[in-house]
Amino acid sequence: MVKYPVLDLVPHGSSVVALDTIESYSDHTMVASLTINEKSFLYEEFGVPTWMGVEYMGQTIAAYAGAKARTENKPVKIGFLVGTRRFESPVSHFELGSKLLISVEEIINNAQGLHVFSCKIEWKDFFIQSNLNVYMPENIEEFLERALNE
Repeated sequence: MVKYPVLDLVPHGSSVVALDTIESYSDHTMVASLTINEKSFLYEEFGVPTWMGVEYMGQTIAAYAGAKARTENKPVKIGFLVGTRRFESPVSHFELGSKLLISVEEIINNAQGLHVFSCKIEWKDFFIQSNLNVYMPENIEEFLERALNE
């Protein structure tokens, strides 16, 4: 298992990173955790809306990619969420004090930088499952330059 602080793996900046801890990491999987508190992004009267789970899954994927890069002695890079499929929650909010376990497993990785991850959030007696599609270009500067000039 690779031990890195979350902020060394997720290139979002400390004010945006929601994950607390990396629980486990392997060649194709990662499990991260976070606990909902009153300072959680978008916290409201009933907790944090469960649709924020897409962001939690995305950040866990970013942490997975960051750990993989660190293990290979490469720089941590940014990626882009392209879409999600089958995201449904049994409740409207993650309640105050809920500890979430976010699991991601890479199921498709093609040479053009497109990846598909099977994701799951577990807490209490609940869970949310979804697939996230992400694009992680090999050369981010080249990709952004091309995107801005089209």
